[in-house]
Amino acid sequence: MTLQNGTPRHVPYKFRNYPSLGSGPRAVARPEQIDRPASLPLIRFGRLISERSADLKNSICIRLLSVDHHPLFREGIAAMIGSQQDMALVAQASGGQEAIQRYREHRPDITLMEARLPDLGGIDTLIAIRSEFPGARIIMLTSFEGDIEALRALEAGASGYLLKNIPSSELLHAIRQVHAGRKRIPPELAAQLVERMGDQTLTTREVEVLMRVAEGNGNREIGKLLFISEWTVKVHLKHILEKLGAKDRTDATAIGIRRGIIRI
Repeated sequence: MTLQNGTPRHVPYKFRNYPSLGSGPRAVARPEQIDRPASLPLIRFGRLISERSADLKNSICIRLLSVDHHPLFREGIAAMIGSQQDMALVAQASGGQEAIQRYREHRPDITLMEARLPDLGGIDTLIAIRSEFPGARIIMLTSFEGDIEALRALEAGASGYLLKNIPSSELLHAIRQVHAGRKRIPPELAAQLVERMGDQTLTTREVEVLMRVAEGNGNREIGKLLFISEWTVKVHLKHILEKLGAKDRTDATAIGIRRGIIRI
């Protein structure tokens, strides 16, 4: 069955007799010659080309806040993030108080937080931010492998806890994991936490005594500082050595620092 101009009815109207490309039932039109609604995307070589594809790609961007009191480390983080198409560094801070203010101003998707800041500790800063913004996703970065400090950070709501000496590729992967709603803890640290789960934790008073020991005080001086007897100090030290598996007070101090129980 044919139309009045001799073209078979089964040929789509858009491909009927375009003189510029020849005539007859098999003549084909160029895409730009075809009348189509303005909202219809153009298809070339079997691929859908949308004018909004570039905008959609640019909208998928992880906004980050970097908090560290070492300028050189912040510069390294900035360079690393700057090389990623799906990330942007929106602000930096060198201390806890500044970090809280920068977070309020920029509301980043992810915050990279140094665990041991000079003014307000990293964990205290994390707690302050999350008390105001419960959905804040914060990755703690540290130079120390202390399981106690890691446990405190995770209990305070940290989304990740990583060592600063990890490869940049691992940190970038962790950022994307946390942005996707997952937590990131190195397997070796997770193993330490599981191993220590059965350990007895030091009491607040025992931590205070261990801190005074680390400062170089003797039993009598510790008693005066904490307003307890010298005999009570000795009892606390005995319990500290047993709980930490330390052979003497020097060993106990080293273990306390390494595990993040005390800071000096």
